Formats: sequence, C-alpha cells, structure tokens
Amino acid sequence: MRTERKTHDPYSALRLPGFRRYFSGNMVLFLGLQMQKVAIGWEIYERTGSALHLGYAGLVQFIPQVAFVLIAGHITDAYNRKRVLMGAVAFNTFAALGLAWNSTQTGSIYPMYALLFAIGAARAFWMPARAAFLPGIVPLPIFSNAVSWNSSGFEIATMAGPAVGGLLIGVFESATPVYLVNALAGVVFLALVSGIFYKQTAAERSALNLRSLAAGFGFIWKTKLVLSAILLDTFGVLLGGATAMMPIYAKDILKVGPQGLGWMTAAPAVGAFTMALLQAHRGPLQKAGRTLLVAVGGFGAVTALFGVSTNFAFSLGMLFLLGACDNISVVVRTTLVQMLTPDEMRGRVSALNGLFIGTSNELGAFESGLVAGFFGPVVSVVSGGIGTLCVVCAIAWLFPELRRYGRLDEPAGPARMIDTPAGPQE
Repeated sequence: MRTERKTHDPYSALRLPGFRRYFSGNMVLFLGLQMQKVAIGWEIYERTGSALHLGYAGLVQFIPQVAFVLIAGHITDAYNRKRVLMGAVAFNTFAALGLAWNSTQTGSIYPMYALLFAIGAARAFWMPARAAFLPGIVPLPIFSNAVSWNSSGFEIATMAGPAVGGLLIGVFESATPVYLVNALAGVVFLALVSGIFYKQTAAERSALNLRSLAAGFGFIWKTKLVLSAILLDTFGVLLGGATAMMPIYAKDILKVGPQGLGWMTAAPAVGAFTMALLQAHRGPLQKAGRTLLVAVGGFGAVTALFGVSTNFAFSLGMLFLLGACDNISVVVRTTLVQMLTPDEMRGRVSALNGLFIGTSNELGAFESGLVAGFFGPVVSVVSGGIGTLCVVCAIAWLFPELRRYGRLDEPAGPARMIDTPAGPQE
C-alpha cells in the first residue's frame, strides 16, 4: 500500500489532453448555468412579484427530466455519447438565446416557462450522456482522480457563478446579458468537447421497447453495491436538507442578515472544493464502502450540530464540514457506479442515478420546509440529521457488500471485498 501511495500522481487525469478539454469545458458550462439560475429567479420575481411563480420555474424544469429519463438513458447507450452530449448542450444553448430574447420583451411570462421546459428536456439528455462519456476518455484506474478534479471545477462554478450573475444583473439592470453569457459558455463547451477523441465501444443497438427502457432499473436492482450507494446518497440528501433552512437561520436564529447568509451559502461549496482537492492528491481509497458510509454519517451528524447551533462561527464550520462530507460521498458514489456498470448500460444507469439524486434534492427542500412549518426549523434540521444517521445504519446492515467494498479503482465486474480472500468469487 505504501508503494502505491508514493507513486500516486495527483495530476494523472489532468495530464490527458482529452480530460483537460472536458474539465475546462465542464467548468465553463456550469459557470454559465449557475449564473443563469440566478437570472431566472431574479427575472421571474421582477416580472411577477410572486413566490408561486418561482416554484413553477423549478417545476417546469423538473417535469421533463422525469418524463424523459428512460428514453434519454436508452439514447445515450444506443448512440454515440459525444454526439448526444453535444446535441443536448447545443439545444440548451439555443434555449438560453431564447431566454435572452424573451427578457427584452414585455407581456406574458409563459413563453419563459416554455423555454425553461426546453432547458429541463435538454438537461435530461446531457446529464446521463456527460456521465457516461467521461469513462470513455479517462482510464478506469485513474477515474476517481478525474471525478475529484471534475468536482473541484463544479464547486468553483458554484461559488463564482451566482456572484458573477448577480453582478451583471446589477450593472445592466437586466437578465439579458447573463443569458447571453450562458449561451457563450455553451458554445465554448461545444468547441472544447468537439476536439476530444472519443470512440464508443461497438455494441448491439437494442430496440426502443419497454424491456430496453427498464433495463437500467433491472441492473441497479440486481447490483447491490450500486443500489446501496444510490439509496444511501438519495435518502441522505432527502433527509439532510439543512441548506433549505439557511435563510431562516441567518435571519431569526443566528441573526447575521443577508451578508451572513452569503457566507453560509458559500461555506458548503468551500468545504466541497477543499475536499475535492484533497481527494485528488490522496489517491484511490482503500476502503471505499466504509468511507462512503462514514461520509454520509458525518453529513448527518454535522447537519444535526448545525441545527442546534446559535454561534455563527460554529455554524460556518459545520456547513464547511457538510460540504466536505458531501463531496466524499459524490466522488465515491460517482466512481463506484461508473466502475461497476458495464459500458453498454452506463447511459441508462446514469440517467436513473441522476434522477434519484435530483429528485431527493427537490423533495429534501420540500420535506425540510414541511417539517419546519409544523415544528420549527430547529426540529426540521436536527431530525433530518438524525434521520440520515438512521439511514446509514440501515444501509450498512442491509447491504454488507457495501461495508466490505475495498479499492475504488477496481474495474467493472465482481468487486474486491476487503474481508474476502483474493481469488475467483461466485
């Protein structure tokens, strides 16, 4: 083990020209999307003055992701993933141009909702294509390193995007420039990805039928390691919704106002970025299953501690640790799912994985708000953290395979268990 750590190259993924293009394009793309997210909320509230319409904006983007999840996964597996990815991002770019044009018009808000529906539909395709594309340009032994660097780029975009978007809106007093910048980000992504050499493994193209569409469900159900990792992250995010309560904590509990809320919002992203860099430099995990369980358990514990805190500095520390734990979970789950999924199934499995995690984010915010409405924000956050710890215990008991899963750089196939002697496994 000592030899492997000494020879670990923390920049191994970045030494690949194709990954450098993907990493740069991905960060630019998400920077534009984070900027656009701020602009959409600002414009809708500016034009309608209605919190309900803000809810509609999330709903119309979420509906197509649910409606198209199975067909998007099938198309990702049946056709060249690079082309699917570029086609979906190009469609998203045209929708951003539509938002820019629409923001210069007066009248009904509903054309904007139609464009947001188109953005949600594009996302339903580019998310699984993007996830399934990465293993095709990065060798599996260094895949976790690529995921760590990719995660760090995403966190940079998450931290910088909203600030830059808000700044542009403040300077121009309009959301139009933000939409145009997002469209430009899409063009940059397409230019960078177009130069990546990608040859998809030739596979028999299955017919578009119910059996093919449902194959992803079947694989996840049969592969207990993948099922347990997805369930753990899904229910952890569903119950641990501390971030949804941040405005209440900033105003009424910690009494730090909007500036404090800004620091609180940034703290998880800073923690996640820091952990992503540490993971990239550390090398492949030796006990990935246990690490995933500990990370999600830590997520629940710091959520509960944040819930009872009345000290601003301590709360920031807990939110920093929350982001760090979440990043460990994301890197391990993403790597594990892609490593254990056969290439011909990656699109369908990635589509379902993205749906489960995305749904848990949306429902988690709703669950936290619902509990807070009846019992108050402290009970909502603390009970969510305790619930996450209970989920970790249940998953660890129900899925011993996850507890025993060893190295994170194992190729697809039977996982090497840390408590199992080496040799063929039945």
